[in-house]
Amino acid sequence: MGNIFTIFDKIADEKIREAMNRGEFDDLEGKGKPLDLEDDSHLPADIRMAYKILKNANCLPPEVQLRKDIQSTRQLLAGIQDTQEKYRQMQKLNYLVMKLGMTRTMSPLLQEGGDYFEKVVDKMGTSEDERDMKTEKKDKTEHPPQQ
Repeated sequence: MGNIFTIFDKIADEKIREAMNRGEFDDLEGKGKPLDLEDDSHLPADIRMAYKILKNANCLPPEVQLRKDIQSTRQLLAGIQDTQEKYRQMQKLNYLVMKLGMTRTMSPLLQEGGDYFEKVVDKMGTSEDERDMKTEKKDKTEHPPQQ
């Protein structure tokens, strides 16, 4: 399903570039002014609409609420002098961070564009066929055919 969206993205980008080259965007209203857009490209397409409905109802998505709670707990921790209270708030912070981590489908490091994504792709190859070919080649060199 993701490949279909990638293809549509590439087609749309190409059409936009062509229109830009023809100058079709030169006289648009608001040219040169910043746009007030919220970037939701990090969200899976199937939950963008749900999040938009929640936003219009002044409700935060669970992940965003967790992030806000984490930020406020960190700020609170910075001003606490009492050791016992600081310990309780650190436990709360650890719990919130763990809960946020559990909402993810995968490690943020492994998401496309993450720190280790390219390394993992290079290590594993781009397809099962390539991995199978590498395994066969390795097997042939380790165990040559007996004559």
